[in-house]
Amino acid sequence: MDKRKAEAYRKRLLAKQVELLRLVTKSEQDGREADEEGTQDIADKAANSYTKEFLFHQSDENRRILQLVNEALERLKNGGFGLCVACHEEVEQKRMEAVPWARHCIECQTKQDQGLL
Repeated sequence: MDKRKAEAYRKRLLAKQVELLRLVTKSEQDGREADEEGTQDIADKAANSYTKEFLFHQSDENRRILQLVNEALERLKNGGFGLCVACHEEVEQKRMEAVPWARHCIECQTKQDQGLL
């Protein structure tokens, strides 16, 4: 991968990293605020519980993607960016454009999704 493309991916990954860090922090803050609300009846407690669960799930997913972004930035530093971590073949360009933190080529991702990798 040429340096210009690598730099463009690095900028996209860093922007995504900042966005995800902001979202994770906001979800944590919102979860703490939901804890502080003085709930009075069962309906309020149920709504509060649902809100906290939703925020937890959202934060968990953002953390997972953040980890993938951090790994992609590390691969970019080490020269492994754009290569499938399983088969070491080049990841398709369209896939890298859509999901620059992708770890696998489409074939290996399919295997991963099926639990075969």
